Amino acid sequence: MLFTSHGSQANALKIGQLAPNFSLPDQNGKIHTLQSFRRKWLALYFYPRDDTPGCTEQACKFRDDLKQLEDLGANIIGISVDNTTSHAKFAKKYNLPFPLLADNNAETAIQYNSLINLMVIKLAKRNTFLIDPNGKIAKIYLSASTSHNSAEIIKDLKKLQNL
Repeated sequence: MLFTSHGSQANALKIGQLAPNFSLPDQNGKIHTLQSFRRKWLALYFYPRDDTPGCTEQACKFRDDLKQLEDLGANIIGISVDNTTSHAKFAKKYNLPFPLLADNNAETAIQYNSLINLMVIKLAKRNTFLIDPNGKIAKIYLSASTSHNSAEIIKDLKKLQNL
């Protein structure tokens, strides 16, 4: 088999479940954990590769909508299996003001059932998890839209907060 996908239905994450913790460096080398985002909403999005067309579109949409997301009490974090150097270049090139976490060994992507293993390379699946202030999964966006993911999260945050 040349292709495997981590994340079967049997071990899929579910709404209401505690989100798996992580400890990963961002593009500046700062370590982030899920615990450090408690008490706020968190849009945790996995994306395949830095500086590719779809990933760039998605990241720039989050950048452009960041004020709206912050006004709704949400933080944004992107995660891919790219390294911190790649993330730093990507963040600088597109002026991305939120953390991009380097999941080099793909452990976090596996925990979130968001890894595609092509044997030669590993890529994160384009999945997004909206995590509530208590660390529970509030919404899951599988195969998230690069152009609409941010807007969907804003809409769902308003609905979940009864705004």
